[in-house]
Amino acid sequence: MIPPHPALHGGPVYLDHNATTPVDPRVAEAMWPYLTDWFGNPSSAHAYAREPHAALTRARAQVAALIGGQSGEIVFTGSGSEADNLALRGAVLAAETDRPHVVTQVTEHPAVLQTCRALERLHGVEVTYLPVDADGLVDPAALAAALTQRTVLVSVMAANNETGAVQPIAELARATRAHGAVFHCDAAQAVGKLPLNVDELGVDLLTVVGHKMYAPKGIAALYVRDGITLEPLVYGGGQEQGLRAGTENVALSVALGAAAELAAEELADDGHRRIQDLRDRLHAELSDALPGRVRLNGPAEPRLPNTLNISIEGIRSHELLAAAPEVAASTGSACHSGDHTLSPVLHAMGLDDSRGLSAFRLSLGRWTTVEEVNRAAYLLIRAVRTT
Repeated sequence: MIPPHPALHGGPVYLDHNATTPVDPRVAEAMWPYLTDWFGNPSSAHAYAREPHAALTRARAQVAALIGGQSGEIVFTGSGSEADNLALRGAVLAAETDRPHVVTQVTEHPAVLQTCRALERLHGVEVTYLPVDADGLVDPAALAAALTQRTVLVSVMAANNETGAVQPIAELARATRAHGAVFHCDAAQAVGKLPLNVDELGVDLLTVVGHKMYAPKGIAALYVRDGITLEPLVYGGGQEQGLRAGTENVALSVALGAAAELAAEELADDGHRRIQDLRDRLHAELSDALPGRVRLNGPAEPRLPNTLNISIEGIRSHELLAAAPEVAASTGSACHSGDHTLSPVLHAMGLDDSRGLSAFRLSLGRWTTVEEVNRAAYLLIRAVRTT
């Protein structure tokens, strides 16, 4: 039994785990000695470097074990956005192709979409942005049709951060690699929530993010399949296989390793199914209390076990969450100078403004309890009825 998290007591019900997760106290405990006693530079040759160097090696192995890779295929980065940049920019600039072509899809994270825009602008790269269906899923046939002789890279996320929609990565990767291109998968939202294996998926590059899986912000990793060549993102002293120079942050790397090991244990114990049951309970309570008004956005399956994106007819999400401040969640819209605009993800799925501006995301986590689910449902239902 996991002890209660001290930061989650007495405050609002925290249902925004897709935005960030609280640091697991066991992760903080694992990293603490590398902020205090074991301060040495892991690249040095003396005794103070020995334990930091060994800790980095262990952390790489822990992250690799979670996704079925090898420790030598793990490159630590400072964020998921940095890992995505390294994957896309690195693969394109390393490709020996005139006017290289990249394929991605319209509901990717901005770290991917904005990197693609930069590659178009700065390097003359051609990018194809695949559409998604009403569930937010990419059609593998559309990808196959988009591939050309100049395609060097395809990047499709494992699961959408807003709706939890899980893409058919193995099928997409198989078509990509058969064509001779590199496949990158931003798995920030999926790693630790679903069992993932890079060999079964067939991916060449995969992004792992610490603060989405109970490690601190400021640490992530890129899985780089052995044999894949990338142009470095940061030049310098040759750290991280020469792809990301700079003295390694041992403490944060240890934190990511510890978080990966805990996630692997939780997945082995079917912890994700407990969270899925709670998610479905929350959905059922809201639907039963508000018959005919609750609409699921995204697929019922395949979907992240912790993610529930719904619209409640007759009330805008920002008004609903403002009326229920005891629930910490995210809306499906962005506010600009008081005007709310539809999320690009929901827009790409074809939602109209009325449903899209009513959308909000409830994302559960490791410490979410039945009592919290019941309380959140009660608070949201009350807010709907009184607003």
